[in-house]
Amino acid sequence: MKKQILFLLLVAFLGSTVVAQTGPDKGTFLKPNPRNYEVKQAFEVESLVPMFLSGGYHFGLGYRYNKFRVRVSVINGGNYDAEPAGLVNASPDFKRYYKTSPGLFLGYNIWRNLELYTYIESHTFGIEQVATGVEKNIHSTDFGGGISYQFFLGRHFYIQPGLHIYLRTDKSVHFNGTIYNIPNTDFAPVLRLGYRLWSKVLF
Repeated sequence: MKKQILFLLLVAFLGSTVVAQTGPDKGTFLKPNPRNYEVKQAFEVESLVPMFLSGGYHFGLGYRYNKFRVRVSVINGGNYDAEPAGLVNASPDFKRYYKTSPGLFLGYNIWRNLELYTYIESHTFGIEQVATGVEKNIHSTDFGGGISYQFFLGRHFYIQPGLHIYLRTDKSVHFNGTIYNIPNTDFAPVLRLGYRLWSKVLF
């Protein structure tokens, strides 16, 4: 968890350095935009790349119209342990893995490329009891919100660090007399890499 946060801060710093060299209405350091350049529509693909480092995957497809953005995604966390992200009830006696789960996101750009969004995700978690290695599944419909910023490297590639909060109702599963209660709230940093496939602009 600490390594992820440090990596996220490093990427945010590098991205802000690129933006700082350009100023408003000048695009990016690598490829400046024309004056009064404004994206009206766009298709984007992106991935939560840390999932690949843990043996899983994540893919997202988004459509932007003016300041609004709709995105669909699918995630599989591999051996990434999401349990430490829980704010209440997180237990060192258990590990929690993202199994293949879809999600739907709705966002709004509140300032430049700063996006505030809400989402709903149909998560299936694999819950592993550390002492025995026994694993059982819990299904949870999670909802919540996030904030992130798209740092563009040119007009197509972007890095998008952010923060997510996940909310869910009470869920539990029994392990030989021990009850596991899934945390009702997760708080986690995220890091997505993306590519803008197509865009329509207004000058």
